[in-house]
Amino acid sequence: MSGHKWQTEAARILHTPLVDLLGDKASKALAVLGLTTVDDLMHHVPRRYVSGTDATDLSLIKVGQYVAIVARVTDLKQYILPVAEKGRLECVLTDGRNGIRATFFGRRHMLEYWSAQLSTGVRGIFVGKVGEFQRHPQMSHPDFVMLDAGGDIVARFREKLVNKEAHQAMARQVTRSGLVGIYPATAKLPTWQVGECADIVLGWLAGLTDTLPESIVADEGLPSLISAFEAIHRPQDMSHVEAGLARLKFEEALSLQLTMAYRRASRNKQAAPKITQRAGGLLEAFDKLVPFELTAGQKAVAGDIAQDMASGTPMQRLLQGEVGSGKTVVALRAMLAAVDAGYQAVLLAPTEVLAAQHTDTITAWLGDLVAGGQLGASGLSTKLVTLTGSMSAIARRNALDAIASGEAGLVIGTHALLYERVKFANLGLAVIDEQHRFGVEQRAMLTNRSEIVPHVLVMTATPIPRSVAMTVFGDLEVSTLTELPAGRADVTTTVVALQDHPAWLGRAWQRCLEEVAAGRQVFIVTPRIDAKDDDPGDPENPAPELSASAVELAMSLASGPLQGIRLGLLHGRLPAATKTAVMARFVAGETDALICTSVIEVGVDVANASMMIVLDADRFGISQLHQLRGRIGRGSHQGVCLLVTASMPDSKAMGRLQAVASTRDGFKLAEYDLTARREGDVLGAQQSGGRSTLRLLRALDDAQLISHARDVAEKVVAVDPDCTDPRLADLVAGVEGQGEWLDRS
Repeated sequence: MSGHKWQTEAARILHTPLVDLLGDKASKALAVLGLTTVDDLMHHVPRRYVSGTDATDLSLIKVGQYVAIVARVTDLKQYILPVAEKGRLECVLTDGRNGIRATFFGRRHMLEYWSAQLSTGVRGIFVGKVGEFQRHPQMSHPDFVMLDAGGDIVARFREKLVNKEAHQAMARQVTRSGLVGIYPATAKLPTWQVGECADIVLGWLAGLTDTLPESIVADEGLPSLISAFEAIHRPQDMSHVEAGLARLKFEEALSLQLTMAYRRASRNKQAAPKITQRAGGLLEAFDKLVPFELTAGQKAVAGDIAQDMASGTPMQRLLQGEVGSGKTVVALRAMLAAVDAGYQAVLLAPTEVLAAQHTDTITAWLGDLVAGGQLGASGLSTKLVTLTGSMSAIARRNALDAIASGEAGLVIGTHALLYERVKFANLGLAVIDEQHRFGVEQRAMLTNRSEIVPHVLVMTATPIPRSVAMTVFGDLEVSTLTELPAGRADVTTTVVALQDHPAWLGRAWQRCLEEVAAGRQVFIVTPRIDAKDDDPGDPENPAPELSASAVELAMSLASGPLQGIRLGLLHGRLPAATKTAVMARFVAGETDALICTSVIEVGVDVANASMMIVLDADRFGISQLHQLRGRIGRGSHQGVCLLVTASMPDSKAMGRLQAVASTRDGFKLAEYDLTARREGDVLGAQQSGGRSTLRLLRALDDAQLISHARDVAEKVVAVDPDCTDPRLADLVAGVEGQGEWLDRS
């Protein structure tokens, strides 16, 4: 971690830059893989392992295996297509008793080059995956080097056609005893050279002291760190690999949980407002006004929040709940309790549409209770102000004055609240809605500007599996709302697969007209605003687009299948005043169907909206589709969600859509999504795969290990509450140096 002074020699060694050991060329190539330090390279674990080549019996090879074999070349044949100057080269690799076919495809000059290398009778090393062709095993484009009688490389290397260094490295790697790792690699740095770099670094690490206290290593029955590195990068068998991985995974889990545990301990030493419910206050008045009964889950979570706020230490709680589960009313009750205790409460929303929605909802619920400062207002009332970036200068100045003076007990706003000019008189509670939309520094700008430490409640409607919550939000107390309030209608979801049923799109528009004729409203969602936008499609799912853009769709529907009904258009590039006006007309029932992008994904609440048509649904992720679907069925009318796609029936995208259609359980969908994309960056904001911030841990697969590490961390912190052990301090510093993902409060 840049700027941190490591306390132990082991940490200093592990954070040595690779350039110091391997030079510029190799270190630059490794940096492409995200590997810049010794520790990075040692945690770069092979994807799979193959057996060395001391003994090769081709009769034991099975289809689907990755193998490294020593064999002789026989039956070499070249086939050229005269027009295209392309073709294939085939040969049989034999151990003297059994054979396997190897095939290479390419242009004539490459086939001639390979043919010269693969001379009949010459022995070589071949590495690759065993496939199948016409019910016989086959290797397509295996890596290979040819050997002389003494085992030395005899291939005639030609500039640009073959990487001599890589093939020499391959020969050295696969002819050693034990297993050979196949590493994630790049074109410029093949797996064999990654392995050689790991060998060099392992030799340099000889005698490395451990990074975990001896008592933990002994209690957990773990190998030492250097033994774990050797087991992974120079294994004799898979039991060595498994033992090494177990050690590295445990250390990663413990480092995460230690960091969380020390943060919890540090927070418990801070002072925060003691907020308790006041008899005859705003909260009591609201409870009498609210036109619905809280669910059992809402009551339980409200009790947990009340207990946190009365404790005198800062509340740090994550409230997650399905779309429509009633998080806002729970948060509002906490805000009113803060105002009753003489403090201000702020609600931070990610978009102006959502901020306006919260303002309208809370104003409707509270009525005269938020008429503070107005003629005839109740003696209990406070003032509610909204602050957004699009407000006029006068409105903004008035809002800032009300916030700074303390006149405004309730404040709702967007990122505009984060600017330095916004001063709170006495902030006691900050509610962060859709917390993943805000960076750490942004949230700190809000919570760190008060002399006292405010309580923090973060909310998300994106379901988070328990294992992920424990990993990512381990420094927060987590509450979950799973019940839906009474009176909510069910929503049925159907995939409209146009590859199989092209006529179904016409039926979807007809169904839309039927819903409007019945007095209800419809969302029509499309992924792009206009034709100039980049296609957000999935490269693994090259399905044709159904709608060019929201703008063009609005025009085509108005003159086509939806002619005669009142259409609206909403997207993120409209001026804020226009967006507010469009949404207000839809809420008021003055618009029948709203053509929109995912700008309506969060917070939009229109009880009369009973249908949603999502075009190019394959362009959205599972979480997005679940959020979008939550915009309908919020009243008493049955909801209908149509996911329209031109994806192929057997594509991954179709699998995602079928998963969304199969259940409304957001937690099941979250686990499916997590499994399908292997976490992506579960500790950050990415939604569709990519390199995970977690190194070796997988939040779902390793949930039990993470839970156990949390228990161990709690015991460690109890024994060493000030983190005086330098090894523990370095573990925590390493986690905190990974980036801003950690601080969720």
